[in-house]
Amino acid sequence: MRAGRLLSILMLLQSRGRMSARALADEVEVSVRTVYRDIDHLSTAGVPVTVERGAAGGFELLDGWRTRLTGFTPSEAQAVFMAGAPGPAAQLGLGDASASAQLKLLAALPAEWQADARRVSSRFHLDPVGWFQSPSRVDHLPAVADAVWAERRLDIRYESWKGIVDRRIEPLGLVMKAGEWYVVANVDGKQRTFKLSNIRELETRTGTFKRPRHFDLARYWAASIERFEVGLYRGTAVVRVSPAGLKRLCELSAAVAEAVDRSEKATDQAGWMRVTIPIESVDHAAQQLLRLGAECEAMEPRELRERLAKSAERLAHLYARSQFATSKGR
Repeated sequence: MRAGRLLSILMLLQSRGRMSARALADEVEVSVRTVYRDIDHLSTAGVPVTVERGAAGGFELLDGWRTRLTGFTPSEAQAVFMAGAPGPAAQLGLGDASASAQLKLLAALPAEWQADARRVSSRFHLDPVGWFQSPSRVDHLPAVADAVWAERRLDIRYESWKGIVDRRIEPLGLVMKAGEWYVVANVDGKQRTFKLSNIRELETRTGTFKRPRHFDLARYWAASIERFEVGLYRGTAVVRVSPAGLKRLCELSAAVAEAVDRSEKATDQAGWMRVTIPIESVDHAAQQLLRLGAECEAMEPRELRERLAKSAERLAHLYARSQFATSKGR
């Protein structure tokens, strides 16, 4: 416990420079008195820690002194190699840099850990693209990434469901979700999300913009996903499903699967279960439920039931006509 804490204090002083005893205590979650004892242990071990008195004082390492010790545990080293996903890094134009960084890290690790770190890439592989899908177009990804890093505005021609529009954006961050890249940007003082594969043209502007001081990309993304999911499902439907249909129903979406989990598991005499599920619209729900075929019956709303009945009638008529034409041809 103490050894790990001493390494943490050493790494904090090396990466951040001068820190007060209170700041160090907060970081490593111990008392100020314990920090003073740990500093004494580091000094005894030969680490040149200097002390500055006064309100702006604190502990810092002797100017120019750095340790070659990484402080990695074997598990931490493996985690770093796991995080170096080759696909996203290559799409960002950082494939060579990522490989070079891993080689340097590997050389810095103790010899007994190097074999474990090498085994990570041969035993674990990250493929973020969904089944039966191709990787998204990333023609503009390196340029967008450069603009995010350098805080430069972009003029983009963007294809949305409303049509093609021109926008000037201030890119704040990049997010990959389910194999797709998105850029979060300021547009006229509001934060919006753009799908990179929908950017048709792009031009980088000169000059820089001022990044919002308290913007947190991860927090924004989590909140935007929650808003999207809440706004997506505008109604509910009651369906009756067979055991086989229940499994297919859960595959429609995570929200539907959660609704099934929350439902009572009572079944009727035929073994079918009644479930209330969220839906985006009657049209969308009809398209989704048709995939379940005769293993699902829509009970409510009436519009959905009528829509499915008409679709089934048209299908029956289509196949009956095809069967008649085939038999007549014989």
